[in-house]
Amino acid sequence: MDGKTPDYDLEDRRALTRPDQVRALAHPLRTTILGLLHERAASVTELATAVGRPKSTVAHHVKVLADAGLLTVVRTRRVRAIEEAFYGRTARLFHVSLEGADEKDDGGGSPLDFNDFEVAARESRPAYLEGQLWGFLRHARIDEAQKEEFWHRMAALVEEFDTLPRRGDQVHGFAIGVYPVADYPQLPPPAGSDEGR
Repeated sequence: MDGKTPDYDLEDRRALTRPDQVRALAHPLRTTILGLLHERAASVTELATAVGRPKSTVAHHVKVLADAGLLTVVRTRRVRAIEEAFYGRTARLFHVSLEGADEKDDGGGSPLDFNDFEVAARESRPAYLEGQLWGFLRHARIDEAQKEEFWHRMAALVEEFDTLPRRGDQVHGFAIGVYPVADYPQLPPPAGSDEGR
């Protein structure tokens, strides 16, 4: 392995265009499974051992991811007369793209009914309490074009982080986002400006 890819072939990027694909990412256990499969292909048994959950639970979540096209069987092996499947990601990076997609709800909630920041807040708390959380929060009044350009730069940074060689001893989280703030205070227009007239 070159350190940048797992031990199986996968696409570099895959656009998620269906609500079920986006919802498949909404469960923390499923995002953990996807993260583990950045390392190498794994069986349900190996994944269950890694996350400390019952095989039946992990098998259910693996099926959800596979049905959504995020996982696939990359190889099998025979274990005591049973064929054991090893799963891998279908792409190194998944990104949400609703262009040309049906954005209507199909009964399972909003296509964007998940929040990575909720997961990041929960899992980063121990690091915060131990003084090991590096983070910044900034606000700026920017227009849509600036927001779009900044988003593309952030997406490139996420892709860079996602393709780092998996060789350290400690897993690190990386959360990034840009969002509108409804109630952030704003200065009134300067005295004598046309804005106030």
